[in-house]
Amino acid sequence: MPEPMIQAGWLEGVRHIPSPNHDERPDPEDVSLIVVHGISLPPGEFGGDGVERLFTNTLPEGVHPYYDTIRNLRVAAHAFIRRDGEVIQFVPFHRRAWHAGVSEYRGRSVCNDFSIGIELEGTDTLPYTEDQYGQLASLIRALCAHYPSLSTERIAGHSEIAPGRKTDPGPCFEWPRLHGLLGS
Repeated sequence: MPEPMIQAGWLEGVRHIPSPNHDERPDPEDVSLIVVHGISLPPGEFGGDGVERLFTNTLPEGVHPYYDTIRNLRVAAHAFIRRDGEVIQFVPFHRRAWHAGVSEYRGRSVCNDFSIGIELEGTDTLPYTEDQYGQLASLIRALCAHYPSLSTERIAGHSEIAPGRKTDPGPCFEWPRLHGLLGS
């Protein structure tokens, strides 16, 4: 099966929900890191529209106490992979999505400037699904084919670029499994 194609920053064949939470990259040619995240909204619950609403600044008031603590955040990853493998893209890959926050990778700070953020629907304490690993590997291969400065060796967890501040994708994320799917 052929890898998905990227046209004008958008992955073909997936649902697009544009987020306002992005801006220009300082160097549009410098896309050289993939950051893997984990998220569920409300925490520990899967399948709802909480992540979509967070990334589009439309979390409702009073629906869940946790939402009220994060409603004013302005964040978005480039893509989100649900438990069933559905991929949703929020930000064109050539734009700077606001996903990493205060961060550093191999001596470079402000990882949003040069990274692509991919969120997996999950928690630190539950294994991710087979469908998620398959879609993540497929997306990474497509990104590496499209952006010459990316490689399967330049993938980090949010916890790696923001240690002490972030823990995702968590200890249940199987890095060897992902690298096996990527052949790296």
